[in-house]
Amino acid sequence: MALHPPDPRQSPLPLSEYRPLPRLRVPEHPVPRARFQAVDAHNHLGRWLGHAGRWTVPDVGALLETMDRCNVRAVVNLDGRWGEELESNLDRYDRAHPGRFATFCHVDWTAAQDRGFGEHLAASLRGSLSRGAAGLKVWKDLGLRIRDGRGDLLFPDDPRLSPLWEAAAEMGVPVAIHIGDPVAFFDPADQQNERLEERLAHPDWSFADPGFPRFDRLMETLEGLVAENLATTFVGVHMGGYAENLGWVERMLHTYPNFHVDIAARLAELGRQPRATRDLFLRHSDRILFGTDVFPPRAEEYAIHFRFLETADEYFSYSTEEIPPQGRWAIYGLELPHEILRKVYSENARRLIVPLPG
Repeated sequence: MALHPPDPRQSPLPLSEYRPLPRLRVPEHPVPRARFQAVDAHNHLGRWLGHAGRWTVPDVGALLETMDRCNVRAVVNLDGRWGEELESNLDRYDRAHPGRFATFCHVDWTAAQDRGFGEHLAASLRGSLSRGAAGLKVWKDLGLRIRDGRGDLLFPDDPRLSPLWEAAAEMGVPVAIHIGDPVAFFDPADQQNERLEERLAHPDWSFADPGFPRFDRLMETLEGLVAENLATTFVGVHMGGYAENLGWVERMLHTYPNFHVDIAARLAELGRQPRATRDLFLRHSDRILFGTDVFPPRAEEYAIHFRFLETADEYFSYSTEEIPPQGRWAIYGLELPHEILRKVYSENARRLIVPLPG
């Protein structure tokens, strides 16, 4: 007796068990090594995001071998924090391996509870830079969770923070700023949310609750920050915070010469709109930085990024995971010209981040 698959109308298949196998056959061009020497300008090598406070990279020697194999000259470590934690990161990476790492510091936002916190934060930044930090990293909790002494949310464009941004300008270092999160994280986790599986797997990543500001409000504060501090160099990480709307990113880059972006953790968004992405790269090649946000860095993940930037391959996965974590779609390569690749891979980062080798 012939066996027939169950009728899905009678036995619905849970989405979590769905594993479609694409039958499309297209040319593949693996790129295990960057065509030109690269700088991964967005990664996390410290203990801040590590499991149980452990280093995200347990073996620095193995990381250096991976970097050499993939033609990654240097990695920017965004986990410096401040004080002794900054010293630990500098000792482990920058000082132990000159020219291979550049560590950014943070500031301690608990100071926002105090009067005159802008000056206190600026002093903290100056101190961290004097110890060897290469820039300032601002995480998404600014605008979402950090509150001042009155209990009000503190937004990036709050004028009380001006001393901090002025200090970065005076010291000549960039501010890598993460504002908001993917737009779908601000939407209800319902049947229309294109990142529903990711949201269900990480319920703490949801900002749909009305207690959080809306996504558009956060983007307004980012623009206000950039517009009011033209002497400060900002890198809007994760393709400027709004990779779902490259028209917005294009306008920001066109309007504000102090605004830059990186592509970290946004291959899924950029790779499903390859023509618009490529056009933006061509128009603003001096302001886009290569970065992955994949920690610990792995050769397989670097290869996907290189393939995306260097080839015209169609319909390939942006992840090594069986179910792509950011949405069930594939991406397309940009096939960037060599002169653009050189800028994006390393020249732009080397111009902005002083400790990186020339």
